[in-house]
Amino acid sequence: MAPKKRPRMSKKAADAGKADDGGKVSAAEASVGGKRKATGKSKESVKADDPPEHSHWLMKSEPESRFENGIDVKFGIEDLKTMLDQTSCWDGVRNFQARNFMRQMKKGQLAFFYHSNCKEPGIAGLMKIVKEAYVDHTQFDKKDVHFDASSKPDNPKWSMVDVQYQRMMKRFIPLSELKKYHLQHRAQGGPLKDMALFTRARLSVQPLTTEEFEFVVSLEDKAPL
Repeated sequence: MAPKKRPRMSKKAADAGKADDGGKVSAAEASVGGKRKATGKSKESVKADDPPEHSHWLMKSEPESRFENGIDVKFGIEDLKTMLDQTSCWDGVRNFQARNFMRQMKKGQLAFFYHSNCKEPGIAGLMKIVKEAYVDHTQFDKKDVHFDASSKPDNPKWSMVDVQYQRMMKRFIPLSELKKYHLQHRAQGGPLKDMALFTRARLSVQPLTTEEFEFVVSLEDKAPL
């Protein structure tokens, strides 16, 4: 069996600390562990700050080619569809809070595949968690763009999950539309008023409430705002 291609998560979109497609980030969020500078290492958040359990997710990846150390970090939903069984590991997450969210994921839960760091960011489709968190082997691979010399095999820092393609959204749900609903709901009340895409914009792996998830799915059948 040929090895599966791994999704190459962008350090810029996922872990570099730039809110390139989600809006402003609070000072509290900026203090969360993760790579904020090319020369610095993150500090793990304390256990008391670990988030509660959730059942729906939004996971970011880059659908357009971008080379890092000679390696194309591109991995969009169309790439996932070409994988064996339309399934792949979700490696390269190097932010402690995002990692903690992945460690909460349960087999069978659904996640939005979010296209990030591209011309038009937004939600492209749905995928399912098919394997719960296990050791991300890329942290030990010196040739991998996500190598972490501070992580040791007997005490690994980073985890990943396996995801399986489910379907494309009936229509692409762009960030610009979601932001309009977020601002509307923040002012008038509504399910997207506290959506992590805008309140925790730096995270490549984000939790969704059931209400947030169902509202976004309902947008498929509505005309763009």
